[in-house]
Amino acid sequence: MAAPATAGRIALRHRLADRGVDRTLLLLLPAVVFIVALFIYPFVYGLQLSFQPQPGSETVQHYGSGPFADYHAFFADSYLRNTIWTTLKLSLPAGLFNVIASVPIAYRMRGRFRGKRTITTILVVPITLGTVLTAEGLLAFMGPTGWLNRLLIDVGIVDHPVRFTHNYWGVLFSLIISGFPFAFLLTLSYLSGIDPTLERAAATLGAGWWQRFRFITLPLLAPGLAITFCLTFVLAFSVFPSAVMVGDPSGTTRVISIAAFHAAFEQYDYSMASAIAMIMGAVELIVVGLVLGWRATLYRGASGGKG
Repeated sequence: MAAPATAGRIALRHRLADRGVDRTLLLLLPAVVFIVALFIYPFVYGLQLSFQPQPGSETVQHYGSGPFADYHAFFADSYLRNTIWTTLKLSLPAGLFNVIASVPIAYRMRGRFRGKRTITTILVVPITLGTVLTAEGLLAFMGPTGWLNRLLIDVGIVDHPVRFTHNYWGVLFSLIISGFPFAFLLTLSYLSGIDPTLERAAATLGAGWWQRFRFITLPLLAPGLAITFCLTFVLAFSVFPSAVMVGDPSGTTRVISIAAFHAAFEQYDYSMASAIAMIMGAVELIVVGLVLGWRATLYRGASGGKG
């Protein structure tokens, strides 16, 4: 009896292997449990909560208790609806600037030269600081009584402090400082995946550095830059500490994450907060989808490395 049972197990194992199912897939089980517990379940829970308006809330009083009442209330209120545009005005320029600024620096840093490790370390230091310390540093340097304003007044360039913080620019500077290291490291990795012999071959044919960059490096790098922009955009779109500490959270920098926080922890309307979070995710997906759709039209091949 043992032999037929063993043969049956072996035959079953072979049939599963033919369908791509192997015991090594069990190694994925911890990762699957982790993803379900920390990502999928909270998302599903928040999604269903957004369709259950909280009894007695302002939403129910004005828009009824239908499943889309919170979404209706959000888009009907211009103070809430405008948070989408406010967040996009911050995240899109920040992500675009970080990607554009990272290209020439990473292009120069991909070679070997003295001091490369030191410069790279300096460029990625903001990752270790976090958004809170970055915001505090901006206040100390660019605030009304910061070093920069004191220098401008002492030199005689201005008569009174220039307002660099507690407005749109303060938040934008913070997003650029905290997001640039990620864009730089990603761009550097994509550039490292491009075969350098392609540029050398073009140089032997008389192409200058700008022609080599424009017609060889940039087309191969563009798909990677699209991914880099998506990641830096999502990072900037979720801005919260910077908008509060160096921005104007009740006015020009009232971003959508602040609206969600206000609904959840000041009004205790968790249904509305969930609806705002779903809208926030939908806007991110739309932007990322448009960028990835454009990326699909670009060249991607073996010479493009990681692109």
